Amino acid sequence: MDPAFIDRLSAQAESLDQAGLYKRERGIASGQGAAVRLADGREVLNLCANNYLGLANHPLLREAAHRAIDRYGYGVASVRFICGTQTIHRELEQRLAAFLGTEDALLYSSCFDANGGLFETVTDEQDVIISDALNHASIIDGIRLSRARRLRYANRDLASLEDCLRQARDARTRLVVTDGVFSMDGTIAPLAGICELAERYRAVVVVDDSHATGFLGATGRGSHEHCGVMGQVDLLTGTLGKALGGASGGYVAGPRAVIDWLRQRSRPYLFSNSIPPVVAATTLRVLDLLDSMPELRERLWANTRWFRQEMAALGFQLVAGEHPIVPIMLGEATLAGRLAERMLELGTYVVGFAYPVVPQGAARIRTQMSAAHERAQLQTAVASFAQAGRELGLIK
Repeated sequence: MDPAFIDRLSAQAESLDQAGLYKRERGIASGQGAAVRLADGREVLNLCANNYLGLANHPLLREAAHRAIDRYGYGVASVRFICGTQTIHRELEQRLAAFLGTEDALLYSSCFDANGGLFETVTDEQDVIISDALNHASIIDGIRLSRARRLRYANRDLASLEDCLRQARDARTRLVVTDGVFSMDGTIAPLAGICELAERYRAVVVVDDSHATGFLGATGRGSHEHCGVMGQVDLLTGTLGKALGGASGGYVAGPRAVIDWLRQRSRPYLFSNSIPPVVAATTLRVLDLLDSMPELRERLWANTRWFRQEMAALGFQLVAGEHPIVPIMLGEATLAGRLAERMLELGTYVVGFAYPVVPQGAARIRTQMSAAHERAQLQTAVASFAQAGRELGLIK
């Protein structure tokens, strides 16, 4: 191997470290939950998982997973059009479509793959894709794979979106793409206004609802339910790896004609194994629980309201909102890293986020609430933030 290649990458990594941008992974030696055991044996509170409903290690899901692996085995060992589609995968697609209010759905190995396989399959150079400026990396990369013309509008700015729609009047098809919830801020897309503009300009609305499916909206259907536009969002992408059990897998849900075309031409679907059957079967159990255990959503929202109120009262700068993502704004990457390390020493696991995950100068600690958190645990976490914040001069 060329040693210059290794030297270059090593130097780049060292530069990241010096700037406070190097990401170090912490080993966890337990299942996911409100508290986790680190590889060194310490047990710490966990405020940084996407485990919104506390289902990632729920006994009912572990039981469902055991039954499923005995019945369906470990994996499918190929792609579905070659080796066959196990009935459990098709059942999950139909249940997801019914849950989300669409005609059909298609499973992918991740939502990153779902977004990566959508845009290049349904557009070409005759079309325009209009994307929110703060959309997830998977949307950005998926759009890059398309030959469509690309426009970007300012985050959640309907006037900017309309300007883009005017610019795209001559396109064959206009796709407006947005996150339902923006994962670094916890802010919710203005879907009612987006759908109204899309109707006026005859555009297709695509929403990635990864940080909403399962708990946002009156019955947990997602941001389109929360914003009162179920039936008006044309295509939904999402993940099974957050509120819906926290394992893996993604999907596109929408009109049957679109899903059928994706099944024929979407490259990540055609050339990747589907999710393990145990994940499909366990996700079906999750969908049952979403309807039979509304107390999970109620506890999540109660925890969110309490934590936001207490952290604001301490004097921390939060991104305003209502979502269980509660960002604590710090500005400097090194400061975010120092706060995260001190919090871990005090027994609470949080992670600092800095560029390029968030804009330059917008470093933060992103905390996330879960239905699994007990109030006493959150009180301990708030007390730790108070101590660390005062030590670092962040609050008085």
